[in-house]
Amino acid sequence: MGFNLKELARQNILSLTPYHCARDDFTEGILLDANENTHGPASIDVLTEEEKKLSLNRYPDPNQVVLKQQLCDFRNQEASLPSSEIKVIDELKLKPENLCLGVGSDESIDALIRVFCKPGRDKMLVCPPTYGMYSICATVNDVEVVKCPLELCNFQIQPKLIKELLTKDPFINLIYITTPGNPTAKKIEFDLIKELLNNESWNGVVIADEAYIDFAPVGSSLAPLVNQYPNLVVLQTLSKSFGLAGIRLGITFAHESISILLNSMKYPYNISNLTSDVAIRSTTFESIAKMRQNVNLILENRSYVEKKLLALDGMGKNIGGLDANFLLLQVLDNNGKPSNIVAQAVYNKLAVEEQVVVRFRGNELGCTGCLRITIGTKEENEILITKFKQVLEQVLFNESKRKIGKMGKTEIGYSDQSYLPQSKIGKTEFGHSDGKLGKTELGKTELGKTELGKTEIGKTEIGKSQIGKTELGKTEIGKTEFDKTDSNQKDK
Repeated sequence: MGFNLKELARQNILSLTPYHCARDDFTEGILLDANENTHGPASIDVLTEEEKKLSLNRYPDPNQVVLKQQLCDFRNQEASLPSSEIKVIDELKLKPENLCLGVGSDESIDALIRVFCKPGRDKMLVCPPTYGMYSICATVNDVEVVKCPLELCNFQIQPKLIKELLTKDPFINLIYITTPGNPTAKKIEFDLIKELLNNESWNGVVIADEAYIDFAPVGSSLAPLVNQYPNLVVLQTLSKSFGLAGIRLGITFAHESISILLNSMKYPYNISNLTSDVAIRSTTFESIAKMRQNVNLILENRSYVEKKLLALDGMGKNIGGLDANFLLLQVLDNNGKPSNIVAQAVYNKLAVEEQVVVRFRGNELGCTGCLRITIGTKEENEILITKFKQVLEQVLFNESKRKIGKMGKTEIGYSDQSYLPQSKIGKTEFGHSDGKLGKTELGKTELGKTELGKTEIGKTEIGKSQIGKTELGKTEIGKTEFDKTDSNQKDK
C-alpha cells in the first residue's frame, strides 16, 4: 500500500480552493484594493523608527517567500556539512514550496490533524512521555489518541510495537514524534524513524517535532529529507534556539504535495509584519552564527548546572538526554527512591518562597520524582543552584522530622499510614488511638439515640506524653465497618 496522499487526506481539504487575498497579486504601487487605512497607525508617535518602516497599516505578505528561502538555505547548508547526520542530494534540497508558516508550532499540529484525520473516526499515535498539546489538539478535533510509550530505559521510540499497532488499527493516520523529546531531552535515532517511513503496509504521515533540534548536534534536523520522504513532516520554531518565543513563529517543512494543502487552509495573513521582519533579520547567516554562539553557551552552562545539582544530597540522576536546553533530573526521598512528594515540595517552595520556577514532571510516564529545569543565564543558574540546595535540604529535613515524629509517638493501634483495625459492628470500634493513654470507654452502646452502660476507666498522663485513647465496645445498630484505614491521617 504505502503512502497515498489522495486516499489519506480528507476529501474536503483536497478539494479546497484557497482564499485569494489582495496581496497575492500586487505588493507595490497605490494600493487601494484591501480597504486598509492609508493614513497609517494612530499610534505612530510611540513606534520606533524601525517599526515605522514596516507599513503596519498594510496587510502582511501572505506568502513570506523571503523568510521561507532563508529558512531553506539554513537547513540545506547544515545538511551539506561533512559532519551532518543527514545527507541530501541537490535535486531534493529544500525550497520555499516545502514550507508553511504559522503562529507557533501548535497551529501546525492542529492543521495536520484537520488535514489527515476525519473527526470521530480517524486516530493519531503519540509516544509518551511527550508534548501535551498533541492530545489537546486531538481532543478538540474529536480524534482518538493511541499511545505507544517510549522505551523508558533510553527514551527511544519502539518501531516494532508501533508497526503492530498500525497493523491492528487501520484508522491511525498520524504519528507524532518529539525529537529531541519534551520532557526527555533525548533525540530520537533517525534509523528508528526511518523504519516507520519505510513501512509499505501503512498509509500515514510521520511528524517529527523538532522544537529543540538546534541543541542537538549540528546537522541532526530531518527537515531536508521531506522531498525524499513524502510521508515525513517536520515542525520547527524560532522560540527555543533563536530566543524568539514572543514573536510566535512556527515552521512546517513538508513535501510540496502536503505543503499545498497546509497553505490552502491557513488564514491568509497569519504572519504579522512585525513577526516577519524580526524573523527575516534573525535567520540571516550572520544571525544564525550568533544563535550558534548562544546555543554553545547554553550547552556549556547546562553541563555546569547538571554537575552542581546532581552533586547535592537527595538528587538522583539525569534520566533524560543532552539534546535540549533543559535537564530532566530525579529528586529522591530519604530512602534514596525517586519521590513525587519530595519533588513537588521542592518545586512549590522554589516557586512560592524563592521565585525560582522550574517544572514538575513527576506525573509523566517514566518520570517519577522528576523536575524539568531550563538552563538560564550564568547569574540565573547560580541563584538556581543556591536556592535549590537550600530548599531541597529543608524539604528532606521536614520529611525526616515528620517520620521521626510518627515513630517517636507511642500510639496504641496507630502506624505511619494507617490505624490498626477498627472493627465496627454497627459502629463498634476496637483499638482506635488519638494520642491519649488510658482514656478507655467500655460498654458504650447506642440503639437509635439510647446509650447504655457508658463507663470511663482511667485517664493517665505520663510526663507530658499522652498516649493512646482506646474505645472498646462502642456499638451502633445498622452501620458495619471492618479494618478502616485512614491514609490521610496527619500528626498532631
